[in-house]
Amino acid sequence: MSESTVKETKTGEFVAEVDTSCARAPVGLLAELTHRCPLQCPYCSNPVDLERANTELSTEDWKRVMREAGQLGILQIHLSGGEPTARRDLEDIVEEAARSGLYTNLITAGVLLKRERLEKLRDLGLDHVQLSIQDVDPENADRIAAYKGGMDKKNDVARWVKELDMPLTINAPLHRQNIDNLPAIIDYSVKVGAGRLEVAHIQYYAWALKNRAALMPTREAFMKTAEIVNEAKERLKGILVIDFVVPDYYAKYPKPCMGGWGRGIINVTPSGKVLPCHAAESLPGLEFDNVRDRALADIWLNGQAFEKYRGTDWMKEPCRSCPRKEIDFGGCRCQAFALTGDAANTDPACSLSPLHEEWAAKATEESHTTDIPEFIYRRMGAAATAATE
Repeated sequence: MSESTVKETKTGEFVAEVDTSCARAPVGLLAELTHRCPLQCPYCSNPVDLERANTELSTEDWKRVMREAGQLGILQIHLSGGEPTARRDLEDIVEEAARSGLYTNLITAGVLLKRERLEKLRDLGLDHVQLSIQDVDPENADRIAAYKGGMDKKNDVARWVKELDMPLTINAPLHRQNIDNLPAIIDYSVKVGAGRLEVAHIQYYAWALKNRAALMPTREAFMKTAEIVNEAKERLKGILVIDFVVPDYYAKYPKPCMGGWGRGIINVTPSGKVLPCHAAESLPGLEFDNVRDRALADIWLNGQAFEKYRGTDWMKEPCRSCPRKEIDFGGCRCQAFALTGDAANTDPACSLSPLHEEWAAKATEESHTTDIPEFIYRRMGAAATAATE
């Protein structure tokens, strides 16, 4: 970032030119350290074409990203994947992030963690742990993740986090094959001492889109979860904060994509590509800069991919004249492209979209089918290629 300069005006006054880059800085950076993961979740938010280990940023590259994030004015770093603990240099990255003044959040499935490593990460500056669970029923959790014994490992990690006096968030992706266990998931979060629970209905991109018919809950089941969450929020005030992410297919208005395209969140992939959102590579016509070649601040402020859908000037009707255009920013660009063929169209999650009713009807049809298809698991290699085809 450039520093403020002082210039003389025509009247002879000296005024400071203010550098607004910090005011425009994203609040958070999602650092996808790797796409490697021992779990094979059918709703994984990583792209269908996973980045391989031999393309990943080096330790020094990631450390430089941490420093540049701090200089840009970013507040939070979310260390994600894949499974971030698959990186042997996670300690070095956490230490550099803490040194750069960043609040560090580890987003993990927990199954690769050991207590000694978690303690070392805490001592190096790790601030928070976000532990994902597939279900509280061990057998169902194993089936969903295609990983045996995962729940026992997650129980251990949750206990260690509290023993090490660290804040804990439980992340529970919700879908038709675990939705009936929501009350037990809430009880579990309280039992393990989590301060926050994210009840996140699946968003249907990438791998989840391939598995939509196997994952889509009925509208009736969704409405029941809303009732359960509202009751729990009231009952657990001061004990557990619950964030509730509703499924787009049953929404009246769309969610703002990442809080608005290029407004609050920046994403760096394992190979260093910088994205406005984790699914942006599915959109045609975008140029993605790499942190190996260009400074993070310059990419954020001036990158073509960030400027493409930033603000509202790009919008078509009905978004352009909509009073909500600076609330939801037209919804999700990736979803608009996937379902309409044009990323500048209104997200069909919006009731004002001409495709909304047709889209919602598809969700109703799939959610009521009794012939539930088998999961297409997230795998690298030949199995993933076959699933994609």
